[in-house]
Amino acid sequence: MSKVILITGGSSGIGKSIATYLSSKSEYFVYGSSRNIDKLTDVAFTPIQLDVTSDTSINNCIDKIIKEHGKIDILINNAGVGITGPMEETPNDEIEKHFKTNLYGPINLMKKVLPFMRGNRAGLIINITSIAGHIGTPFRSIYSAGKASLDIISETLNMETKEFNVNVVCIAPGDYLTNISKGRFHSPVIKGSPYEHKYKSSLDKMNENITKGANPIKVARLVHKIIQLKKPKKKYVSGVFLERFGIILKFILPQRIFEYLVLKLF
Repeated sequence: MSKVILITGGSSGIGKSIATYLSSKSEYFVYGSSRNIDKLTDVAFTPIQLDVTSDTSINNCIDKIIKEHGKIDILINNAGVGITGPMEETPNDEIEKHFKTNLYGPINLMKKVLPFMRGNRAGLIINITSIAGHIGTPFRSIYSAGKASLDIISETLNMETKEFNVNVVCIAPGDYLTNISKGRFHSPVIKGSPYEHKYKSSLDKMNENITKGANPIKVARLVHKIIQLKKPKKKYVSGVFLERFGIILKFILPQRIFEYLVLKLF
């Protein structure tokens, strides 16, 4: 039987690349989700409606897949949004909205699929985190916090589900060519703010890095490789050399020197 896969955030970027690539393999039946299913037209995978911030939507989505296939083999938590700004000036309601999508959504989806995976004594959950969850940079504190939280939850959950033959894996991408900047909440650059000039400069740098990002098909190929492994690693990093090496430097350099390098770059 084909492996049944659900990929959240399938309407664009990394999620769409993963869903499209896996759909080209005959051994998978792939669902790609979006809050607005009208965005999923002319796609190679099976569209399904899902708002990761809604418990009702999560239940309806998973129940539909189980009803049609009797199982769900792989969950790929990819749906997410960006947020930037000085923490002091970021509105609390935007912070809460961000965590509902980037953290609580994946948690609730995992809680929903785990009983079925445990029942089948087989399953794979891949959580798309970010290098930003390993290396904090100025004006991305909330985004980094959400991704770092998902990373450590995945690490501990993998230990909890090991006896049921359910693997929980993280992929931390660097900058890829996606449209995340269009859906990102930007705290406004406030004239006269003590953060005004450095925040604007940092924001310009972030947007520039995204436009120079790599093709997300690289992440899709990595996901396919992980799916094929009987014993995948628990954490993968996907990015250019400097992004990957930065995580190593964080642990070998004195904190003050590493912080100096980050500030010079951002």
